[in-house]
Amino acid sequence: MDEATTEFMAQLRELGTTLTEYVSTNGGDWSIKGFIDVDQNIYTISADTKIISKILEIQLFPKFLEFADAAGYDLVLAEHQNWYPDISFVKKSDPSVKFAVDIKTTYRLSEYKDFCNGFTLGSHGAYFRDRASTKNIQFPYKDYNAHISLGILYTRALSDDIDETEVRDLSELTSITSVITDLLFFVEEKWKIASDRSGSGNTANIGSISYIPDVLAGNGAFANLGEDVFDEYWINQGVLQVPDPKNPKKFKNLTKLSEYLEFKGMDANLINRPKPRRKAK
Repeated sequence: MDEATTEFMAQLRELGTTLTEYVSTNGGDWSIKGFIDVDQNIYTISADTKIISKILEIQLFPKFLEFADAAGYDLVLAEHQNWYPDISFVKKSDPSVKFAVDIKTTYRLSEYKDFCNGFTLGSHGAYFRDRASTKNIQFPYKDYNAHISLGILYTRALSDDIDETEVRDLSELTSITSVITDLLFFVEEKWKIASDRSGSGNTANIGSISYIPDVLAGNGAFANLGEDVFDEYWINQGVLQVPDPKNPKKFKNLTKLSEYLEFKGMDANLINRPKPRRKAK
């Protein structure tokens, strides 16, 4: 990690320690209660993760602006929806110094102690494979000093406590149940919390580990292997042809880190194995 990255990560982590209080009530609930119209009617927020993520991003934006100014960076938002990253921080005194920061949110799993639903950590498609590409990315991937996740973990309210069809009056604001609670922020380079599995269905998204203590410690599948192996694996994932373990005479598309390490003649024992989910008792 270069000096600029070390300094920026420390500054961003310091910001992260202030954000839970900024977005929460004194009781630890999310301070956002719903949408309000000109007649002062309040409409309950859906528990949909995409809606929660977007509103949190809007709520946090003033803090990011304040942080960027104090740290000596320009804040550049993605020009188009679904471009990577959510925010680019460009150093004012040296524009060649850039940091990609993606805001990632997920919820704790009530049925699995200390596990979350996991994050998607961005595409491993065009701009990831071609580091000079400008397709669906604000600046070429290679131009960033580091690729960072600002993660938000939260607990979802019980479904019985939320009625999305209910319209409330402004006088009832404090009695409205927040759809999420117990928000926890963390900052980590995305390769350190990555798994070797895709993050969402058939899309080319990098998945994360889901055991919360490992997420907070940056203890992902590549922790013992380093960022270069992370890059090489995900550039080749789903593309590189490797021997099929079930039939060594045939080949298959690369889907597992162990297959990649075997192909490269590296020790598969270096994989940081994720803790398996077990039902909470």
